[in-house]
Amino acid sequence: MNTDDLDNTRQNGETHPFDPFVDRLSRDIRNHLSEAIIPCLRTMNLAPAREVANRFLQQDPGPEQREYIEKRLSRFQQFLDQAAKGPQDVLWQGFLLWDLGLHFEVHEVLEHAWHHSRGDEKSLLQAMIRAAGVYIKSDYGYNEPAAKLAAKALPVLEAQREKLSMYIDPERLYAAMRTHTSPAPLLMQ
Repeated sequence: MNTDDLDNTRQNGETHPFDPFVDRLSRDIRNHLSEAIIPCLRTMNLAPAREVANRFLQQDPGPEQREYIEKRLSRFQQFLDQAAKGPQDVLWQGFLLWDLGLHFEVHEVLEHAWHHSRGDEKSLLQAMIRAAGVYIKSDYGYNEPAAKLAAKALPVLEAQREKLSMYIDPERLYAAMRTHTSPAPLLMQ
C-alpha cells in the first residue's frame, strides 16, 4: 500500500499502525518532532516540541499518530528533566535519549554534534548514529538494513571501548550490535 492509499483510507475512517517508513503523515510527525529536540535542549524547555505537536494535532491525525505524539512529548520531558541534572555532554545526552527509547532523537542530537566534530570523536558519533539507526530500522521490521548499520557501527564502537566505558558498559552495546534484536538494551543502567 502506498502513502496515497494510506491517506485515502485514513479519510475513510480506517486506521493503520504508526509507520514512518510507509505513511507520510507518520514520517512528518516523527521528523518534525525529532528536530524539535535541539531547541528543546538549548532552552531546556518542552515548548518547541509542543508547538510542533500542536500543529500536527490540529490536523486531526489518527489515533496512532496522537499516541506517538503524546508518548514523545512525555519522553522529551523526561529527557529534559534528566538532562538538566547531568553534564552538558552530547554523548551522555545521546545515551540518555537511547535509554528513553528515543533512537531517532539520538540520531538528531548526535548528528548535530557530528557536523562540528573531527577525528575519533566524529567517528564515534557516526557509529552511535548508526547504532541508533539499527533500532530505528529494526523496530519496523527492516532487519536487513538494521544488520548492515550494525556491521558498520560495531568495529568503530569496539575501537572506542575506553571512551564508551566512561559512560556505559560497552559490552551491552556490542552485544546489541551483534544481535540487533528489539528491543534495544538499556545502556546507562
